[in-house]
Amino acid sequence: MTLVRRWDPFREMAELRATMDRLLNETRNLPLASDDTVRMLPLDVSETEEAFIVKASLPGVNPDDIDISLTDNVLTIKAEIKADEEIENAKYHIRERRYGVYNRAITLPAAVDADKVEAVYENGVLTLNIPKAEELKPHKIEVHTHKMIAGESSKVD
Repeated sequence: MTLVRRWDPFREMAELRATMDRLLNETRNLPLASDDTVRMLPLDVSETEEAFIVKASLPGVNPDDIDISLTDNVLTIKAEIKADEEIENAKYHIRERRYGVYNRAITLPAAVDADKVEAVYENGVLTLNIPKAEELKPHKIEVHTHKMIAGESSKVD
């Protein structure tokens, strides 16, 4: 015998919500990333007339574990945060600090002078000053006027 139920859109929505809640509860305790996962490094990139300024937050990173390369206007930053040694026989109540490899590669929108890049790591923030190539920097062009005085030309600024 087949049971016939009247269609109720609100019941359908409640069943969908219950299914979504169950799915979220099942995945809530899954790890966000495994130890060998490469995480994306958040960046701030700004531009001045002279250079690009790139800032990356890398708290807890040893400066020796930061690798920066610039090839064909592609800036690549790799960093590794090493895991703390686990305390033996300890029960963690909260363990949110992440460790592993962070990586980011971006293409800069204009030609740069790779030989003059400056990198400073201070208070957990890596700041790169990447000068633009000389041909891209704005050059001020002065306008001169010439007056004719008794057949001679004189420069007036």
